Amino acid sequence: MILNRRDMLLGTMASVLVPRPAVSKTSGITLRPAPMSVQWPGRTGALAGFLGFNGSLPGPEIRVKQGDRLRVRLENGLDDGALVHWHGIRVPNRMDGVSILTQEVVPPGEAFDYEFSPPDAGTYWYHSHYLSYEQVGRGLFGPLIVEEKNPPEVDHDITAILADFRMTPAGEFDTDFGVMEDFARWGRLGIALRVFLSQSSVRLGDRVRLRLINAAIDRVFPLDLNGINGSVVALDGMPLAQPTALEPMTIAPGQRVDIIGTVISDVSISTSDGDSLRQIGRISMKGTNPTPGSELIQPLPAHGLPTPIRPGQSLKLVMRGGEGDPDHGGFGTWSFNGVSGLPMEPLGQFRWGDTAEITLSNPTAFDHGIHLHGHHFREVLGSGPFGPWRDTLLVKAGEDRKIACVFDNPGRWLLHCHMLSHSADGMATWVEVT
Repeated sequence: MILNRRDMLLGTMASVLVPRPAVSKTSGITLRPAPMSVQWPGRTGALAGFLGFNGSLPGPEIRVKQGDRLRVRLENGLDDGALVHWHGIRVPNRMDGVSILTQEVVPPGEAFDYEFSPPDAGTYWYHSHYLSYEQVGRGLFGPLIVEEKNPPEVDHDITAILADFRMTPAGEFDTDFGVMEDFARWGRLGIALRVFLSQSSVRLGDRVRLRLINAAIDRVFPLDLNGINGSVVALDGMPLAQPTALEPMTIAPGQRVDIIGTVISDVSISTSDGDSLRQIGRISMKGTNPTPGSELIQPLPAHGLPTPIRPGQSLKLVMRGGEGDPDHGGFGTWSFNGVSGLPMEPLGQFRWGDTAEITLSNPTAFDHGIHLHGHHFREVLGSGPFGPWRDTLLVKAGEDRKIACVFDNPGRWLLHCHMLSHSADGMATWVEVT
């Protein structure tokens, strides 16, 4: 495994935040969360109030081959506790990085060793899972790329991490994470939208793989991509059975999208702002590839997860709370099934290999991105085929959606809203697999 040397670029600017030293493939990786300042585009001087892994925002890009052993030491340089969650990776339960359910919080100045072999190639990410609403919002996140044993041939493999940050009227980073309206409504939404890109330029005709990761704590990004003629090949790290047309998309917090295609112009990443599009990221086109890519885009190798058929249990997760819905039984702003925060008993208990259907019911006035740890699931689409594999599903206000999952990873697993302000104030439960 390596920490990639490629520098991540902030937004559409070509200003490098911090160089990343390469790490030997035979040595372990150390991640050290600590306070930091960042250079902000269009501003002289550094902005304080952020957190970063290894003095970088986002944290170093970790790359590992599918099935190889990954060893990461967390050395806590914060004045508070720390944990690291490996989002989307089917890790052993003790490596999942969740307080109460899987491990103790790592105190300031102390360390913890994570070690696991990622079973599935794809696009994943790591982030704080202690006080994550604030710690992720301050910058404790980074990309984790698990490369296929035989990856598709591309000229460039580019990571694009979406995030947003709230600024004060004076242009400083807003460190007030206690605004009650954020918890009760859409969450902590900032006006400084950023795309952290691992590469700033490509050539006309280059074949590229673009890995989109939404690391924002609350913002749902409606996205429009231009400059690539290609297809979506994976969602949440899981290959699609057949690539689908590249069209405008919506990415909820925690979700990922992989795209493979050929560069036909400057690559722009835009999000909708009401009725208009706002460009938040750009990869410039410089030069021409003398042998442009034009081959048919093939499906990525399937991961062989068991298909969820004949469910043995049917469960319901009812989301309540937020502005306009205060009486839901829980003590927080939000609740699952009338309980705020982790209940004493799990939502469901399963034996290894059990299949269950879970109805995700959202009668609230707000959208919720429901994330299951340690597993992937498929959406039940009426009497037709299942939807694609996912680990995070956006359930819009007023919607009911049903998922099916084969629970084959033993342990106690978190199930929560990945709008982290909602999770912090009640939207969390758990399941147990024995």
